[in-house]
Amino acid sequence: MGESYYDNARAKAEFGRRVGEPGVWTVGEDSGIEVAALGGRPGIASARWADDGVAGLLEVLEGVSDRRARYVCDLVALGPDGEERRGTGILEGAIATERRGEEGFGYDPIFIPDGEERTVAELGNSWKRENSHRARAAAALNA
Repeated sequence: MGESYYDNARAKAEFGRRVGEPGVWTVGEDSGIEVAALGGRPGIASARWADDGVAGLLEVLEGVSDRRARYVCDLVALGPDGEERRGTGILEGAIATERRGEEGFGYDPIFIPDGEERTVAELGNSWKRENSHRARAAAALNA
């Protein structure tokens, strides 16, 4: 594991360059959730943070009033001639007090984006395809 989302995304893209077809672009991605009350954790360790990250996060934040959080994603694309492009996407929000919704995965049942009252899991996959941190990173990569 690298020290940043960028480091991890770049390492994945480099692996793709080594094992993939020559002459094509490869893309690596890394993302996580950062919680203000936890000093930005779990961050790059989001996938490995707890056996059940959602339950673990709800437990740690029980009784905590500052529930601000954000999803962060870095995409790195490496071209066949060594060119590199990077896209970063951030989705600001807060952690709900309980699981809500059926769509999405990971922390989606407890993440409420700014300006919304529903969790990402309640907003659904079509909303997520257009508004998520990954969608924002992809848009930045293509800009």
